[in-house]
Formats: sequence, structure tokens, C-alpha cells
Amino acid sequence: MISAFAPGIATLGACLAIAPMLKRDSTFARSLMAGISVILLIRYFAWRVTQTLPPLGFTADSLVGYPFMLAEAGSLLAVCLSMLFLSRTIDRSADVEVAIKKVAAAARVPLVDVFICTYNEEQAILERTIIGATGLEYGNYRVWVLDDGRRLWLKRLTEVLGCHYLTRPDNRHAKAGNINHALRHVAGLENKPDFVAILDADFVPLPEFLTRATSLMEDKTIGIVQTPQHFINPDPIQSNLAATEVWPDEQRFFFDILMPAKDAWGVAFCCGTSSVIRFSGLMEIGGFPTDSVTEDYLVTLRLKERNYHTVYLNERLTLGLAPEGLKEYITQRGRWCLGFMQIVRGRSGPFSSQSRLAFIDRLSLVDAFMSWAGAYGTKMLGLIVPWLYLLFGIKAIYADLSELLSYFLPFYVWHAFTMTWISRGRSLAIMTDVSQYIAAPAVLKAIITGLIRPKGHKFKVTAKGGDRNQRFIEWPLLRLYGSALLITMLAIAYAFIINLKGESIAYGGLALGWSLYNCVVLAIVCFICIEQPRRRKAERFERNEPVLIHEDSAPRLVRMADISITGARFIDPAPPQVGTVLKCNVYGQNVSATVMRRTSDGFGVRFEEAAATRIRVVRAFYAGEYVRAFHGVRAVPVGKALLMRLFN
Repeated sequence: MISAFAPGIATLGACLAIAPMLKRDSTFARSLMAGISVILLIRYFAWRVTQTLPPLGFTADSLVGYPFMLAEAGSLLAVCLSMLFLSRTIDRSADVEVAIKKVAAAARVPLVDVFICTYNEEQAILERTIIGATGLEYGNYRVWVLDDGRRLWLKRLTEVLGCHYLTRPDNRHAKAGNINHALRHVAGLENKPDFVAILDADFVPLPEFLTRATSLMEDKTIGIVQTPQHFINPDPIQSNLAATEVWPDEQRFFFDILMPAKDAWGVAFCCGTSSVIRFSGLMEIGGFPTDSVTEDYLVTLRLKERNYHTVYLNERLTLGLAPEGLKEYITQRGRWCLGFMQIVRGRSGPFSSQSRLAFIDRLSLVDAFMSWAGAYGTKMLGLIVPWLYLLFGIKAIYADLSELLSYFLPFYVWHAFTMTWISRGRSLAIMTDVSQYIAAPAVLKAIITGLIRPKGHKFKVTAKGGDRNQRFIEWPLLRLYGSALLITMLAIAYAFIINLKGESIAYGGLALGWSLYNCVVLAIVCFICIEQPRRRKAERFERNEPVLIHEDSAPRLVRMADISITGARFIDPAPPQVGTVLKCNVYGQNVSATVMRRTSDGFGVRFEEAAATRIRVVRAFYAGEYVRAFHGVRAVPVGKALLMRLFN
């Protein structure tokens, strides 16, 4: 049995020897690591097909074994395609620096219309987005709030904050329809825009957003510049596992690693918010497409058919809110998947004869499809196959644990190492499995309904804000995975305690190891289903920097300990009295504040609620570096966080 680990250990040694000599941004180095991963995968799958399948026939083993092999083949195809696209990457920041100098020398600054799309978000969220948008450091732009909720208070807020307000009589085609209504409006104006910037209601642009994103539009073939989504709050996985400090939000791999890789192949795509789009291109295709609930991805394809490309600028230029609850997280993933299935079935799908997309664009669509359909289906089957053997003796894989380790472990080790190396530590296999299981029920439902009935689905808004002070249990998910965990443990107990299988113990070792791994993953998923109270502390950020305060007429320096949108805490050996009104100079903004409490080492203040002060506070807050940067994930701190969550 020990000898079965030898190939995996040798593979790990090769990884550790080769990786330090390679540069992550080198196409050759990435292709080498990805290519070896694919070769080891083919070696494993060749063994899997030729040596492990049950005899073909109408037996339980065959009826389970062959479908599972086909599902596994789909999942492995997704791995091969992802390795292909990850073999390149590109960074456009240097191009931006060159382009900005050219734009600065130009006689005319292009006009940009900034569209803030909203339906039912609360005032606190919308206010900060509007304030950020109206404070952009760009010479020629207009801000439009597109209100599909038709709220009088929002109209009044736009008047106070100095931007335009648009609404429409119905909500036809949801977000895409809302944007198209605004496009028709600005197209009828005497001063038409050159570009349109799209912001979701909770995404606050940083001052340089337009300057840097529009600079790439000097290339007339570029139709869309997409920038990443960064979040100031933890997502449900981070918060429910108490792993905010050691684990990045679930979107970091996608935006930091995958999108630059897709861009290097010329197949980057629009993700909706935080993008800038060429107005003339939108007019050519008739505005945003409405035949998918992911109109952002589809607009890329329609523009590509008109020879407009999408590029990706991987810079932190907007800050938004991640889904704050598990229900919202699942809704969002389900909508993404449903919308993509609608695209697959539509005229811009990978196999559509009506599409004018190039081969690489079609292959990218196949890659995305397999990432949804291949990976999630195999994950769910991977829970069931071990049960069937342990409980009923149904043998889907004719191999024992030592054989599997000899063939699978080298691929698993090399692939896991390659993903960690390419992603700069943003990938951890067990946590990838956890996030996929959480979304799996919604994703599988979306795959089936989207492929069978691609039309007639409503856009489901991802709710933001609201009261998160109470513990909440996502019962449908907890019942599903809690039952799966219970069945897995009962199956282990039955096979190895109650009904030891004697001559079949070798395969039982495979089923046991598989089941034990499933138990760990399912236990983590179950903990995530129990949502912990969140008292908005996620938006209070620790700092350690000097701040000038004006108390009466005497300015002095104190140290800022933390800050939020509503207040801050300072370290000060001689704190002012409670109720004292003072001014703080925060990132160049003079902010009025009232001392609300004294602490053991200083005092805490609440910022003034007047409109002018709120504007200064929001702009000061978003000028700070408040998004936690993850330069690499280490397994030990993540494991420690999981154990602390387990026993607390």
C-alpha cells in the first residue's frame, strides 16, 4: 500500500524542483505546467477506461459505472479546457499608462454616460454609489440613476446629489430592458455619449475608474473594457466559516486569474457592472440583448460578431458588496448558470450555425459550459457512488485504493500544485469542492431548465443590504447535505462495523477513503448553511495611520485605529470629552464628527449626518485601501479557522 504513494510523492518532488525556476506570467512556463497536468490526466483516464469499468451488461455495476465514467469524462474535459486557457495571461496596466498620455494630449475628452442600475436596493447602498460616481476624476461625464423601482425618495436623492434620474412605466426585460430604455433616451439627446459605463447599485467607482478604463478605448476595435469586482464585505463562505482573514472571497480566482487568462486568448467577456462599453457598438447591435438573463455575457458575443472585442483591465477600480447571505449567493450562481444555458441554446451559442463567432470564441463557450455541466454533476454523483458500494455492494469502479493512488495521485498532486502556482495561492481543492456543493442544487436545476426551456425565465435580483443581525439557517441546503453526511457515516458504519465485506475489503478501502473525504467536505458545507449574525462589522476596517483632528481651534495628530462609513476610532492618550464636536482630515477630506465614547486607549466618533459631510465621508472612505489583498492562501491558517468554527 505504501508503494502506491510513491508516484504521487515523486510528482510532488518534481513540482517543487521545477516551479521555482519558472515565471508565472511566462506563456512557456504556464504551458509546460498545464501540459504536464493534461498528460497525467490522460494517463489516469486511459487507465480508468481500460482497467476499471465493470463488464458491460444489464447489471447494477454496469448501470452505475458507465454513467459515472461519462460524467467523470465531462469533468476531466472541463479540466483540460481550463488548462488550455490558463496557459496564457496578460496585464494591460502598462498599456493604460501609455494610452493615458495620448488621451491627455487629445483636444477632446470623450463623453461617458454612467448608468447606475437599481431596482429595490436601500438608500444607504445607493447613496454611496451615487456619491462615488459623481466624484469621478474625469473631465466629461454624466451620471444617470436608472430606477426600475420608481421610488420618489430616490428621485429626490438624485436631485440632492446632482445627477440625472430615469425611470420607465414597466420592468420589461429587467436589467437589460432598463439599460436599453436609458440608451434610447441618451441617443435622443443632442449631446450623445461616446461610451457608456455600467454600475450595479452597490458598486462604488474609485475616482480614477473612467480615466483608466476609457483610455483603452483609443483602439477602435475594442467594444468593452471590463474591470474586476472587488468587495468590501465577506461573502457567506468567508463569514459563516469565520475565515475572512485567511480565505479570499469566492470570486477572486475568477477575476484575478481566469479573466486575465481569457483576455490573453481574446475571449474576455463583459460581467455587467464595472464595465465601459462603446456606445456606437451598442447601437449597432440594438442595445443589450434580452434573450438571456446574463445579458452582460451575451452583449460581448453580439459585439464580437460585429468585430468589437472585449478586453480586461485587472485593476481595482470599483468596490461593491458580495452576496451577504447564502440564499442570495445561491440565487446569483443559479442566475449566472441559467443565463449561460440560454446562450448555449440561442443563436450565439457554440454550435449555432447562425453565429459568426470564431473557433476560439466557440471553444471558450464550450469551456464555460463544461465548467457548469461537467463539474457540478460529477460532484453530486461523487457523493452517491461510495454509498452504493458500502450499502449495497454495487461496484462502479473495479479497482482498489492502491491502484487508484498509483494513477490518480500523480495527476491530482501536479494539477493541484499547478493551480496553486498559477493562481498565486488563491486555489485550495477542498474549498473549491465546498463552494461547488453549495451552489450545486441551483446550478443543476438551472442547467436542466435552461437547456430544455431556454425562454420565459425572469431575472432574479441578488438582494443587498437588509437586517443580518440574526442567525439564519438555510434549511433546504442543510437538510440535503446533512442527510448526505448522515448517510455517508451510516454507510461507513454498516460496511466496516456491522457487515465487514471480507474479500471486497480492498475496494472498500477506496470507498472508505472517498467517503471520509466526503464527510469532511459535507461537514464544512453544513456549517456554512448555519449563517452567523452579521452586525455590519464587515465594513469597519482596521487602520494604523496618523490623522489630523481639529478640536476647538487647536489641530493635533492622533492615530486612526479603524474606520467605517459612519464613524471611526482613534488612539489618543488625552481623548476629548463625550459630545465634543471636532473635524477630522481623512484622506484629504475634512469631516465633522461627534465624540460618542471614550475607550481604554482613545475615543470613538460618529460622523455628521448632513449631506455635505456624508459626501466627504464616502469619498474619503473609498479612497482608502480597505479591501484585504490575498497574496496567497495557506492551508494551515484555513484549517485552523475551520477547526475554530467547529468548536465555537
